[in-house]
Amino acid sequence: MTNNLSDKDKKAFALIRNKIIHYGESPSLREINEVTGGKSPRSASLVVDRLIDAGLIKKVGRQLILIGTQSVASVSTIDVPLVGAVTCGTPALAEENIQTYIPVSTGLAKKGSKYFILRAVGDSMNEAGINSGDLLLIRQQDTALDGDKVVALINDEATVKIFEKADGVVVLRPKSSNKTHKPIILTDNCMIQGVVVAILPGDLY
Repeated sequence: MTNNLSDKDKKAFALIRNKIIHYGESPSLREINEVTGGKSPRSASLVVDRLIDAGLIKKVGRQLILIGTQSVASVSTIDVPLVGAVTCGTPALAEENIQTYIPVSTGLAKKGSKYFILRAVGDSMNEAGINSGDLLLIRQQDTALDGDKVVALINDEATVKIFEKADGVVVLRPKSSNKTHKPIILTDNCMIQGVVVAILPGDLY
């Protein structure tokens, strides 16, 4: 069905499919224009109409859903709590109040583990793909392996860094283009809250 579509239409369909499967919602017209080069909401609407005519998607209310073999009916999600912000620079207190719940595919938030979401602030992990404003899907656990991106609690303050351990010393290492950020070296009093398993778009909430 995609053979008669333009490259722009195929890019739009890939975006729609991925967002529905991973996040349980369809992209905005603005997001569709970002991948197709469209300049107006009308441009994105025409792309959507062509995908509907091709039998790949259908519209229910304001949402798009996949049809045929791409059906979203088989996609399972769980609600993961967004519990405040965590600083990717100078450690800052992560508020424990739940702001909202975000549906996340069980392909990411796998059953059998507990998860929470934090919003990153700062630039100390920008070369690891974590930018200020991103939402971080965290698997709750108190251990980590070398190289894991972890949320660590230090004196009741939370920070996201790369975890390293050797000879009884824990190093929480930044990965940033901003060289003012330095590794945090600890011998004790470092509590791992969880490991970053996915970086989600910041505009989900």
